[in-house]
Amino acid sequence: MTSRASSAPGRQRAAGRAPARPQPPGSTRTLLKTTDDDGRVVSRVRRTVLPSGLRVITEDMPGVRSASIGVWVGVGSRDESPQLHGCSHFLEHLLFKGTTERSAMDISATLDEVGAEFNAFTAKEYTCFHARVLDEDLPVTIDVMGDVITGSLIRPEDVEAERDVILDEIAMHDDDPDDVVHNLFAAQAWGDTPLGRTIAGSVASISEMSREQVWRFYKRHYRPANMAVAVAGNVDHATVVRQVRAAFGRQDFLDRVEEPVRALVKARARRVQPGAATAVRQFEQVNVVLGMKGLTRSDPRRFALGVLNTALGGGTSSRLFQEVRERRGLAYAVYSFSSAHADAGLVGVAVGCLPNKLDAVLDTVRAELAAIAESGITEDELLRGQGQLRRGLVLGMEDSGSRMTRLGKAEIVYGELLGLDEVIERIDAVTLDDVRAVAHELFSQAEVLAVVGPA
Repeated sequence: MTSRASSAPGRQRAAGRAPARPQPPGSTRTLLKTTDDDGRVVSRVRRTVLPSGLRVITEDMPGVRSASIGVWVGVGSRDESPQLHGCSHFLEHLLFKGTTERSAMDISATLDEVGAEFNAFTAKEYTCFHARVLDEDLPVTIDVMGDVITGSLIRPEDVEAERDVILDEIAMHDDDPDDVVHNLFAAQAWGDTPLGRTIAGSVASISEMSREQVWRFYKRHYRPANMAVAVAGNVDHATVVRQVRAAFGRQDFLDRVEEPVRALVKARARRVQPGAATAVRQFEQVNVVLGMKGLTRSDPRRFALGVLNTALGGGTSSRLFQEVRERRGLAYAVYSFSSAHADAGLVGVAVGCLPNKLDAVLDTVRAELAAIAESGITEDELLRGQGQLRRGLVLGMEDSGSRMTRLGKAEIVYGELLGLDEVIERIDAVTLDDVRAVAHELFSQAEVLAVVGPA
């Protein structure tokens, strides 16, 4: 490392990655070691695979007094049939409604008593239940989360009560212009498929979903081999493993013997449907997303795409911000983005503008995409992009919550855990030719356009 090493939280070296070779059930492996400038080990990432297939991954952070835990489940909205559209998200809500040992109030009161920051979210390909607490309160938090995951009752009356909550949430998203346009963009790109449908479900699917359907979905997907428990903070790995065994051993949950479900990894992204979709909403602005097919999350070119995305629309010095807002005054907010899944990806630009400026905005965005597809970016843009990614990565390692998320995603989503040094090296290895090649391939494709605004 160069002088950047002093700004990073130690040097992380891979000691073995999850997908490199099978890990025997019941064994513990060190995945990463972090050393200081004198070569002393200051933290480790360890991984234990229980016979049931449940994985426990921890990163000790001796200098903090907090601990973050996440239970990551390898199921999301893309695992749903049309009849079960929104079931993953529905289930995420229902697991807080009571277990064989605790009522919904007991769950809330226990976590509030220790001041836990506790929540959950559902994505296209995974669901996560997470909490951040003082290190001394981690045992009770693990116990509550184990109870919630393994012992939820999902009673008919809870399903009916939470159904209305979900319908309110759907209505809330339908009132948010940014949510509406991004959902419309995904629907146009991927059509009536699990990736193209919304995570929360539709009014029709949630209204018609039965308790039995949710229960079967729960039993099918919430099994140990499809889950990982990630913990980061002032923790001891062996102690956490014992606590997880006890907390998740309820209901004979850990009695089965299975191999862990591996993260899905594909190099090529599926095709998207080019075309335009519009939705009339009586908003003051027109919200636009213009994009095309991107890269999968495991594509090695994702680091070049990260630099490209930063140069194009990742900050106030980016091309889009300078051209659309600063020089032309066409919009207040404009940014570029990339989203990646196991076998699919999208890249795009999002803008909110006044209706009478829509045509000028689209002309400007298309011109910038065409220019980068033809000529790539400059040396200065490359260095700025690499610097933003590098510093964002290091700053993101400052708290236990972000480190826990990194562990969980590495296990469930990516199938590998890269050391901090290795990620920085891959970012720094990106060249102008790498960026130009990715830009030419992606921005030369047929576009997908979503427009939401007044008639």
